[in-house]
Amino acid sequence: MSAHIASLENLSAGLPESAFNSLPKRLIAKVETVIGRCVEAVAAVLIAVEVGILMAAVIARYWLHTPLVWSDEVASLLFLWLSVLGAVIAFRRGEHMRMTALVARLSPHARAMADTLAVAASLVFLLFQVPAAFRYAHEEAAILTPALEISAAWRAGALPVGLGLMALITLLRLFRQSSVRQACGALAVVAVLCAAMVAMAPLFQGLGQLNLLIFFVGITGLCVFGGVPIAVSFGLATLGFLALTTRMPLGVMIGRMEEGMSHVILLSVPLFVFLGLLIEMTGMARAMVAFLSSLLGHVRGGLSYVLLGAMYLVSGISGSKVADMAAVAPVLFPEMRQRGAKDGDLVALLSASGAQTETIPPSLVLITIGSVTGVSIAALFTGGMLPGLVMGLALCAVIGWRYRSEDLSHVRCATLGEVGKAMLVALPAMALPFVIRAAVVEGVATATEVSTLGIAYAVLAGLFFYRQFDLKRVVPMLVETAALTGAILLIIGTANGMAWSLTQSGFSAQLAQLMGSLPGGTGMFLFVSVLAFIVLGSVLEGIPAIVLFGPLLFPIARQMGVHEVHYAMVVVLAMGIGLFAPPFGVGYYAACAIGRVDPREGMRPILGYVLALLVGLAVVTAVPWISIGFIAAR
Repeated sequence: MSAHIASLENLSAGLPESAFNSLPKRLIAKVETVIGRCVEAVAAVLIAVEVGILMAAVIARYWLHTPLVWSDEVASLLFLWLSVLGAVIAFRRGEHMRMTALVARLSPHARAMADTLAVAASLVFLLFQVPAAFRYAHEEAAILTPALEISAAWRAGALPVGLGLMALITLLRLFRQSSVRQACGALAVVAVLCAAMVAMAPLFQGLGQLNLLIFFVGITGLCVFGGVPIAVSFGLATLGFLALTTRMPLGVMIGRMEEGMSHVILLSVPLFVFLGLLIEMTGMARAMVAFLSSLLGHVRGGLSYVLLGAMYLVSGISGSKVADMAAVAPVLFPEMRQRGAKDGDLVALLSASGAQTETIPPSLVLITIGSVTGVSIAALFTGGMLPGLVMGLALCAVIGWRYRSEDLSHVRCATLGEVGKAMLVALPAMALPFVIRAAVVEGVATATEVSTLGIAYAVLAGLFFYRQFDLKRVVPMLVETAALTGAILLIIGTANGMAWSLTQSGFSAQLAQLMGSLPGGTGMFLFVSVLAFIVLGSVLEGIPAIVLFGPLLFPIARQMGVHEVHYAMVVVLAMGIGLFAPPFGVGYYAACAIGRVDPREGMRPILGYVLALLVGLAVVTAVPWISIGFIAAR
């Protein structure tokens, strides 16, 4: 996707073409393909079944008044299987998030070796986890689930199966995409490093809290910047900390991963991702953009305002910033280029609009905050609309200044009839965000279930109104959804283990004491939080950063009198700025990839937008009413 999110396909860089033509490599590729297709088929079916179960739960509870007491339990059980199988697909496709800013600067041969080391590190982590996962599943076998009264092993069995398949896929790719000598060398290097760490265990035992820096900063940072997948980096650091500095069993890590990956609230992640793909396929996104273009296309900077408005509306549907940008950019960029817009300006605005809409429901980051901190997701959805609008107004000010001299002599103003026609066409699409929000607020569906209403709405609109629904694309969309879900949930799982380890070490209490003792009280706490989450957003992205630090910092915010929804908006917007601001922001490179623009071209134009976003964030931080005013009014 970018210089930061790199595919493991690059592992083969610098190797001779003949290395790929041997019989063993072709056999390995065949085995990998068969396993991959079987896993993809099962994952696609699981998503479809999840949609059906949650839709049935909504109908039974709200319309038939006979709740399905087993629906959440079944949905959670299947969701864990979906999460681990999706992670298998992501491993096969090389789509787990990695930071390769430093690795990309190496020579082709050195980069290939670094990528091979990253795969070897992933394999070692998975091999450590598989036996512990089997033990965990065996222990769970004696427990009966409350609703279905079946063995909990049906649920816990997902972990050994999924981790085993991940290890097998990783091993196959290691030997298919590199020479035997290179693969064995990488495995030997990782083994030697692990043995050295074990030999140093007595030293670690006497270092106390310094181990937190060594493992959770040093080891994690070394792995992340070395191109190891972020999820694996978290996992290796946590395993090392538990094994070498504590007496806790390593199986604890598996339990924390299971807890983080199977929370039923996070089931909305794949369903909203799938919904985002649906609105693009059915033409709903194109209809919204066409209406906004007819309304504002004739004013100076009009299409830039349209891009902001389209991102605001689409974000209320998909919940995924990448899906938002992919839906909007292909529709608007060609026309904006015809009007003389430069590629750098386009990608800078697209990236800034992604940061602007981070709080627009149903944001995946807001859902994650609700799942790991206990904050009401309905309150987060209500509080997120106005902060996004404030950020958008700040960006509009920059657009107005930059395009104050734009030549519009060749642009025709749409007639009222054309605007009205475009509005009628877009009306069903524009209604979807409000339908989703109303369903949650009015209690028709939970934040998890409401995505199924959106999916049903999009399918019906595509079939009967927009007449665009390609059945051949549904299965690939389901597989793509599963892969993205697996990549996200594996990070959440390993980050949950890291967060638990930090808490058990006493770090959270020390952090609370430090943050609470800052001079300046609440204002200084918010200021430090903004700086911290801008940095975290650029390095970790929103979801892993929230999972890792949300359980630690939100209780401190409550103690200091900061409203939890206000604090959520501040940290989400801060992370959004970090995520979409170069040179480290992953979202910026995603915008460049979607717009097919060289990242260097947008570096200078984005500075003004980042400054505007910082001003908007300062306003949201200083005025809590922007985040909580509508909550108090309910």
